[in-house]
Amino acid sequence: MQYTSKFQAMADAARAQVADVPASEVDSLIAAGAVALDIRDKEEHDADHIAGSLHVSRGKLEMNIEDMLPDLETTILCYCNANNRGALSAASLQAMGYRNARFIAGGLNAYRGKA
Repeated sequence: MQYTSKFQAMADAARAQVADVPASEVDSLIAAGAVALDIRDKEEHDADHIAGSLHVSRGKLEMNIEDMLPDLETTILCYCNANNRGALSAASLQAMGYRNARFIAGGLNAYRGKA
């Protein structure tokens, strides 16, 4: 998908400030207590998602996350299909005080081995 230069610059800045997690480590991190957070639209989540993941669309993340995950120490693995929305979401969560917000490198595509 072709993104505007301003959006891509914003997403690149988020990726530079937030740690990513390789897709190959997601299952072990979840088994250790991390929460996978699908920030894609409902239709995308309904079509496929990481088993056991929570869902909140990117547009409602900041409004709803505190009720879903009140513990600021929770390890949160944000993901979209690739990188941009996941990185932007993790950066937003860090700005809200979630110290262990990360994003899954390559998103659901990488997790499914499609990237």
